[in-house]
Amino acid sequence: QVQPVESGGGLVQAGGSLKLSCAASGRTIRGYAMGWFRQAPGKERDFVASISWSGISTDYADSVKGRFTISRDNAKNTVYLQMNSLKPEDTAVYYCAAKLGAPGFATGAYPYWGQGTQVTVSS
Repeated sequence: QVQPVESGGGLVQAGGSLKLSCAASGRTIRGYAMGWFRQAPGKERDFVASISWSGISTDYADSVKGRFTISRDNAKNTVYLQMNSLKPEDTAVYYCAAKLGAPGFATGAYPYWGQGTQVTVSS
């Protein structure tokens, strides 16, 4: 089974940028839809973005549209989340997840999860 491992989190000022990476170990991510989710303290884990196995289809939460971009490089077995124009409300632990078949918005649709990477945006 695929095992996502996130990296690239950190502390950034509002208006800045970060690029998260999700490297999958265990097996190739070809054939897997990938998603990014985030969880702020005291809140539920929310959908951020998803990408189909081919990379052709992407979806975003309304709160990040126009600021975040999800992409993938199947040859490198890696998925990325480019985050621009960051806001303090983007502060959360960001998780990468994988599922077979079509992408989805629900956390329950993804059986494979990474441990998360912290993103903190200061005002």
